[in-house]
Amino acid sequence: MNIVVPEVGESIVDARVAKWLRREGDVVAPGDPLVELETDKIDLEVPAPQGGVLKRIDRKDGEDVKVGEVLGVIEEAVGAGQAATPAPASSKDAAQPAVDKTRSTPTARRAAQEHDVDLSRVRGSGDAGRVMRRDVEQAATGGNGGTVASPPAAPAVTAPEPPKTRPILPVAEARPRPGDRSEERVRMSKRRATIAKRLVEAQSTAAMLTTFNEVDMSAVMALRDRHKQSFKERHGVGLGIASFFVKAAVGALRAFPRLNAEIQGDEMVLKHYFDIGVAVGASEGLVVPIIRDADRLSFAQIEQQIREFAKRAEDGSLSLADLRGGTFTITNGGVFGSLLSTPILNPPQVGILGLHAIQQRPIAVNGQVAVHPMMYVALTYDHRIVDGAEAVQFLVRVKQLVEDPGALLLD
Repeated sequence: MNIVVPEVGESIVDARVAKWLRREGDVVAPGDPLVELETDKIDLEVPAPQGGVLKRIDRKDGEDVKVGEVLGVIEEAVGAGQAATPAPASSKDAAQPAVDKTRSTPTARRAAQEHDVDLSRVRGSGDAGRVMRRDVEQAATGGNGGTVASPPAAPAVTAPEPPKTRPILPVAEARPRPGDRSEERVRMSKRRATIAKRLVEAQSTAAMLTTFNEVDMSAVMALRDRHKQSFKERHGVGLGIASFFVKAAVGALRAFPRLNAEIQGDEMVLKHYFDIGVAVGASEGLVVPIIRDADRLSFAQIEQQIREFAKRAEDGSLSLADLRGGTFTITNGGVFGSLLSTPILNPPQVGILGLHAIQQRPIAVNGQVAVHPMMYVALTYDHRIVDGAEAVQFLVRVKQLVEDPGALLLD
C-alpha cells in the first residue's frame, strides 16, 4: 500500500518531508506515525495506513511534495521472515523505539535529533507530561529542569559519544567568536517561506497606511489588580489585557464595519460576525489562530482561548481549522518590548491592530502632570476601502473603550 501525502485543507497543496520516524525494513502497526510533514500552516504526522513492513521510502527528508504524491510503500508482512527488522546498527539506533514511544511534540523530536538529546530522559512540561521543544532545549544546554534524575546506570561497554552539535542558544547569545568569519546557510521552513511571501504580497497588493494613538491603561490595570485573584480562582486563567482589546476591537468594528470586510474583485464583502485573529509567536514562526464569534464570548472565555492557542502553537498541535478565516487581527509586539511599530495586514483582511509595551509616562491630566501607564497603539488599514478619517475614528473608539472598561459592558 502506498503512503501518500494526505489532504489537509483546501488551502494547502504542498508540504515538505521534515523527518522520517521509521526506517526501511521496520515493522509498523496500523496508525503508527511514519513521517512528519511540514506545511506553511501546521506540522503533521502521517500514520501507517495498514500494518506491515516499511518496504520503501521514496521521498527523503527535506524534499518538497504535493498532496497525493507517494512518500513510500508498506508491504503486508506475510511471514516471520518478512516481519523481522534489520538488527540495530548502534546503541543509539537500538534506543530509537523507546524514543518513538515518548510522548512528545514533532518539534521536540526534531530538536532532540539535532542536539543528540535522549527524549526518554527529558521531563515534559506540557499537558500530561508531554515533552515540548523548550524542554529539549533546556536539556541540551544543561538546564536542571529539563531532565529527570538518572537511575543507576548499567556497566557501559563503551564511553558515550560527546554531543555532535552545539547547544541551542538564544539569538542574543549565539554570537560568533572573535575573528570567526564563517557563514552558515539554513533553509527556511515552509512556514517561514510562506510568511515571507505573504508579507511581500500584502505590501504589493494593498494600499497600506498606519495611524497611531495612545491609550491610558490606568483603569484596566486598576480593574485587573482588584479582580485578578478572584478571576483566576473562578475561571482557572489569569486576566490579561488581551481580552480587553478583543472586546474593544469588536465594539469599534460594530461602529466602523468596513474594517471588518474584505475586497473581492470590485466588491466589498462586509462581514456581520467577528472572528478575531490573535497573533502568537512560536519557535517555528508566527501563527494567527482565530477566536470565533468573539462578540459572544466572555472575558474568561477569550483569555482561555488565547492561553490554549499559545500552548498549542508552541507544541505544534494547532489544526488548520484553528487558523482558517478571520475578519480582523490583533498583534502584540509589547510582549517582546516593542514600543512602536507598523503592523502589516493579514490578507484578505483590511485591518490589523498593533499593541505595544506599557510604559509609565508623564501626561497632562486636568491641567496637572501625572505619571500613568501608557501604551501606543497602531492601526494598519487598507486605504482602498477604509478612509483615513474612518481609521482614525476606529482607533479613537478602541481607546475610549479601553480607557473606560465599564463601557465594554454597555457597548
